[in-house]
Amino acid sequence: MSPLKLVLCLGLVHMVYAKGTPSQVECSPNMMKVTVPMDGDRKMTYLDKMKYYKPCVPTMDGDTASYMLDLQEPFTCGVYKVLNKITGTVTYYHKIVIEDTLGGREVVTARCVQPPPRVSKREVGPTFPLDFNEPDELNITRYEEGHAPEPILGAVVKQNGKEVSGEISVSPGTPLAMDIFLDNSSAPVYGLSVGYMHVTDTGAMQETIILNGCSVDPYLFDNFITTTGDVLTAKFRAFKFPDTTYVQFRGTVTVCLDKCQGVQCSNGVTGYGRRRRAIAGTSSNKVYEVSLTTFIKVDWTDGEKEAEDVLGLLKNLQIANQVLGDKEGTQATIVEKPHPWSHHNLTVHTSGSPRICVNYFIFLVLSCVSVLLK
Repeated sequence: MSPLKLVLCLGLVHMVYAKGTPSQVECSPNMMKVTVPMDGDRKMTYLDKMKYYKPCVPTMDGDTASYMLDLQEPFTCGVYKVLNKITGTVTYYHKIVIEDTLGGREVVTARCVQPPPRVSKREVGPTFPLDFNEPDELNITRYEEGHAPEPILGAVVKQNGKEVSGEISVSPGTPLAMDIFLDNSSAPVYGLSVGYMHVTDTGAMQETIILNGCSVDPYLFDNFITTTGDVLTAKFRAFKFPDTTYVQFRGTVTVCLDKCQGVQCSNGVTGYGRRRRAIAGTSSNKVYEVSLTTFIKVDWTDGEKEAEDVLGLLKNLQIANQVLGDKEGTQATIVEKPHPWSHHNLTVHTSGSPRICVNYFIFLVLSCVSVLLK
């Protein structure tokens, strides 16, 4: 009886952990449709790090969940866009999470590859001499061909080393860190560099935080640094926009062979994305350009709204963006002042622009004097 009981137990275990029907991906120039059958032991599905983000939840038709991901606006639901700068091929991908009834998670990567635009070439006549004869037999002694993997990037926000996603809310002013990293197969081959990043409320409001590889406001969002080149890290403090709890970061990351060249920022600080000291002439090794995004959920808790004037710092960032013109390619230097977090000074120098100094400390002093006069 023991062998029979063992067989029956194994059969029951197989039924509990059985996976459902494979997901299907349909690609078009404008849209990526992902269909996830919710059969077997599947309970729910959602886009990675966007479990409760309502604008990007799937539509249900019976036992089938469908995602319609806009490739013309890939940032909307966090689709990664990878441009091969050599071939012109564009790859779009996103990770779909499927949870089962016991809390297990299955991750499916949906991918669409679009070839470069076709370019018609004019036919060219023969250029060989009339007496040219090609040999009938060629002796090829050796042939080698190798292909580097296409990089897959990830972006996560951490609090005290633990990942924070759109499912968990953090308070404004909370110290956080953002990691941008390569997958295991491409990490030994490539290096990274963040050239541009802005933050948005997913609507009309947005502010640039990284320009030409350097932070616009290091008090609010620091420069990206690295020790290996495979993982870039930037420290920042959580902040929110007035009318929403979701904050979305959208960035452009360059992927280079071996390493990317660093960028000199203020006070000799280097905006990283490289493994070792920059070498002149390494800019030609840029092989991919990746557009990525990540979400966090930021909201006040009782009694905390007066603790940190994060909205005041956000206004400083807006002023800095006005000075910069919020245009890529504008050269700017951000000069930091060693004041505490709530006494923030920001001085911005731009080419052809006046110097502007935002002194929050003076504002506090004037406020106190006003109260005393009353």
